[in-house]
Amino acid sequence: MTALDARAYPGPADADLQAVLCDMDGTLVDTERSWFATEVSVMADLGFHLGPEHAERLLGSPMEPAVAYLLGVSGVPIDPAALEHRINERMVEILSSGVDLRPGAKRLLAELDAAGVPMALVTASSRAIVNAVLPSLGAHHFRITVAGDEVARSKPAPEPYLAAAAALGADPGRCIVLEDSPTGVASGEAAGCVVVAVPSMTDIPAGPRRTVLPSLEGVDLGVLARLVRRRAGVR
Repeated sequence: MTALDARAYPGPADADLQAVLCDMDGTLVDTERSWFATEVSVMADLGFHLGPEHAERLLGSPMEPAVAYLLGVSGVPIDPAALEHRINERMVEILSSGVDLRPGAKRLLAELDAAGVPMALVTASSRAIVNAVLPSLGAHHFRITVAGDEVARSKPAPEPYLAAAAALGADPGRCIVLEDSPTGVASGEAAGCVVVAVPSMTDIPAGPRRTVLPSLEGVDLGVLARLVRRRAGVR
């Protein structure tokens, strides 16, 4: 977890929105297909064909349960730590050459940054993966980043989002969580945040505690502030 910087928060027009907590893979950057393609490639090297029917189980999953799942379905005789290392090493190599942002992400980050809204990057990926992606994403946008290997219980547990909100001095109920996977949505909801889901590789059903949108292209500061006010019962 990175240290919180000292930038002042003047507050947007509607100060009820205290912070925006962003997932990384599949939400801000177009990496979910790269993750699955890498897992397919690594498992193929080990003699196992990983079919598309496994994608939903792996989408948004922290590395430890993802590796456990891969070993469970394949029966490949490899140490879990060794498999995790192979996957992470190949992904860092891919991501270090640059990664595309998801539609609407660049504009939204710039708008929130200009308005002084505190932002955190909260991901199930490791610190090594975060460091490989940040140059493409723009590290300056985030006052704090929380990686999956820096918390005791990663997504779908609430700990990553609770840690980010606490570090920003924000009430989780006045934080927006941006997510793309059922695992991440479950984490944000368990933390008590207002969740905006923008599905990438798998459908996310509508629910009373989330707003499901096709992409970030139609999302702006006004939309996020209204969602927080609606949760608080304020029009």
